[in-house]
Amino acid sequence: MRKTTGDQLFQFFNYAFLIAAAATMLLPLLQLLAVSFSSPVAADSKMVFLFPVEFTTASWSHILQNTGLWKSFGITVYITVAGTFLSMLFSVLTAYPLSHQQFLIRKPIMLGIIITMIFNAPMIPFFLTVRELGMMNSLWSLILPGAIGTFNMIIIRTFFSGIPKELDDSARIDGCNEAGILFRIYLPLSKPVMATVSLFYAVGYWNTFQRAVLFIRDPEKWPLQTKLRAYLTSPEELAAVNLVLGDYDFNTTTLKAATILFATIPIVLVYPYLQKYFVKGSMLGSLKE
Repeated sequence: MRKTTGDQLFQFFNYAFLIAAAATMLLPLLQLLAVSFSSPVAADSKMVFLFPVEFTTASWSHILQNTGLWKSFGITVYITVAGTFLSMLFSVLTAYPLSHQQFLIRKPIMLGIIITMIFNAPMIPFFLTVRELGMMNSLWSLILPGAIGTFNMIIIRTFFSGIPKELDDSARIDGCNEAGILFRIYLPLSKPVMATVSLFYAVGYWNTFQRAVLFIRDPEKWPLQTKLRAYLTSPEELAAVNLVLGDYDFNTTTLKAATILFATIPIVLVYPYLQKYFVKGSMLGSLKE
């Protein structure tokens, strides 16, 4: 079918807008990458844009040899994996009964859940609750308080509501109980929404910062984002590296750029593997009864 002039113009401006939007997100990362591989003089002189000037890998060599950063990286991976698993488990177990009309009290429960989206717990009562539960200075304080995301649970519930209930009846005739229906029928049919919500949870846990500042007192237990903050807000700590090691091939500017990328690249690499599910799953968040 031949496209009209209007269709061609719309397609042109649509592509132009998307390319411009992508550029605004990619260019800062590319500049950081170039700065991290540039010499200190070039980085401080603002000579670097998209390509390294006086190429050097000194900043990355120091970052990759920093045991403190690798320990924080391991803590963040643990929080992300364990937190995403528990969040998905709790969200699925909550969404499944709420997606069934025969669950008599589902509307009052949904109302209570939706209210939590509007009125968040104040910080001080939240802090006191976590402290009274004995989770201070524990990695569980970064996982359990946010184990169920209301919006993410509603996305899963909405998807479950769209699965034909005739499948439930057929499974029950074959002898399945509720757990069997959930894990043998609903979850295999829910790969798009499972992948999408898992990604939402994983990104949230990977970027854990505020709760770590509130609840983690031991720097040895800091996740990666908190360790990154210590680097970015304490330039004297980075400046001391040059004096201790006698290495002047990097400075605070290039080290900051390398550290930011070190904390960002791993989670960005997850997106391509979930992209085929992401578009479909992200469109399933509307509320319906």
